Amino acid sequence: MADHGAAVPAFYARRGSRAADWWTLLHPPYTLWHLSYVALGAAMAPAVDWFALGLSVLAFFLAVGLAAHALDELHGRPLDTRISDRTLWIVAVAALAGAAAVGVYGIWFHTPATNWLLAACVPVGALLVVGYNLELFGGRLHTDAAFAWAWGGFPVAVGYVAQSPALTPSSVAAALAAVVAGVGTAAAQRALSTSARGLRRRTAEVSGTIRHLDGRVETISRDTLLAAPERALRVLSWSIPLLAGAALLARA
Repeated sequence: MADHGAAVPAFYARRGSRAADWWTLLHPPYTLWHLSYVALGAAMAPAVDWFALGLSVLAFFLAVGLAAHALDELHGRPLDTRISDRTLWIVAVAALAGAAAVGVYGIWFHTPATNWLLAACVPVGALLVVGYNLELFGGRLHTDAAFAWAWGGFPVAVGYVAQSPALTPSSVAAALAAVVAGVGTAAAQRALSTSARGLRRRTAEVSGTIRHLDGRVETISRDTLLAAPERALRVLSWSIPLLAGAALLARA
């Protein structure tokens, strides 16, 4: 059964216009998901500095929503957009520079004392964006484990330290637990999306049947194989933001 003709590269992908290409490039469900990790980390601080949270979310939107996704599209065109290489490079460089500038402001100018923990995070974040999406260092940063820590645990940690929190035992323990939760849910995303991407982007044909013990025969297609992982991804893509929002509301 050759069912590859109508496939798009992701469940949220759109076709047919420049706006559709940009929508697809931004990965809206996943971008919101990973920005939510920043909010979750901020909610673990003893008190929430809402302006610092806004700066943190802006920096991660620039770094992940724009720069990382532009670099990823430059590396092999996985989304098959019609955005030019030149435009993607401009977006990637400008967005990453903007994210770094926001980080510098948060380090030295937002609070009277220099936030040295945040200062350590800014170059690490830039390295992760470039190294992961361009598969530098022989792809050592482009692994399942690297994704889970860089796209799940790291934004939680940065969201927390950007608050310049009082490092009480309870807040540090809460932040560490949130980091591990970020790593775990990002690892789940990676496992589910890797399976879905393989079916959508690299599968020419799916055929076969499942014969159940009660005698029912179920035909296998690409759509049936995609249904479970993509349903789980859709649910997680709104569940994680709701969880982060609830944690922030508890601090309001």
